[in-house]
Amino acid sequence: MSLTVLNASEVLAQLDCFHTIIDARSEDEFAQDHLPGAVNWPTLNNEERKLVGTMYVQVNQFEAKKRGAAIAARNIAAHLERDVMDKPRNWQPLAYCWRGGKRSGSLALILDQIGFRVSVVEGGYKAFRAALVGDIPCRVAPLKLRVVCGTTGSGKTRLLHALAAAGAQVLDLEALANHRSSVLGAIPGLPQPSQKHFDTLVWDVLRRFDPAQPVFVESESKKVGNVSIPTALVEHMRTSPCLNLTLPHSERVALLMEDYDYFVRETAHFCRRLDVLSEFRGKAVVQAWKAQVMQGQVEQVVSGLLTEHYDPVYLQSIERNFKHYAAAPLIHPANRSTESMQALAQSMLQTS
Repeated sequence: MSLTVLNASEVLAQLDCFHTIIDARSEDEFAQDHLPGAVNWPTLNNEERKLVGTMYVQVNQFEAKKRGAAIAARNIAAHLERDVMDKPRNWQPLAYCWRGGKRSGSLALILDQIGFRVSVVEGGYKAFRAALVGDIPCRVAPLKLRVVCGTTGSGKTRLLHALAAAGAQVLDLEALANHRSSVLGAIPGLPQPSQKHFDTLVWDVLRRFDPAQPVFVESESKKVGNVSIPTALVEHMRTSPCLNLTLPHSERVALLMEDYDYFVRETAHFCRRLDVLSEFRGKAVVQAWKAQVMQGQVEQVVSGLLTEHYDPVYLQSIERNFKHYAAAPLIHPANRSTESMQALAQSMLQTS
């Protein structure tokens, strides 16, 4: 027998050593969060887990365990038939469930009996989550962050993409959060991750960075949409050197018209999102903007949003929260184009 029990800290350190990471929890538990790269092999699916849980409460634990074992045996057999038959003798999986280990333990026992070198997470996902949260400050502390600042529409995300394409280390928090980090930043049809999964995504990126090389990140507030950036990361960003990206107003408007083109196509959706600004700018101003949108004057509205809302709010926040913003060197792409951002990225890496 070669079944190995690993504590959460050992799993953090050895995560890339396993051929497959198996989450034996239900689909809903997996969707909420899971270990990076994990696949979902439910020992009990959503409905089955509810059924067994109800039996625990309404009948008794013994009958619930019998029913759960029968269901689990069928599901594990199906996973073996579907996912294991092509695995070689040296396949090394890691299995986990929520906490107690019954679901992952049942699967791991059979895999072990077959002859695979299988490991299980002591304390399951709950222990891994606690270890991950505790590890984030340790991953953040040694990083040499370079914070890309700039008013809305200045091309911060485009520059990050260009830097990444040029080989730089980039932490794109908005991409991880599926959100463009403003009151209008929700992306239609693309839900945000849960807070727990966002934390996991951030940790998974942080652990891959080389602390000897700079890491470029956009100046964000504490939240990106509905998810919060880990506190240690926010604090480190706010005390790190800044770069101030600038574009002319007309270029910024044009960039936003390109990046938020769904607002141009779906004016009703744009108007609904504008309602969120009523508490900040007043109902009369927002109603005027909505009337312009319905008349096809989207570009004018975007221009007004920048000068009347986004720029004042951003500048006030950035000056208050980012310690080195006042001393940030200005960086100027020739224009908003991908080519200009690529040229700027190359220039920044040559001088960094």
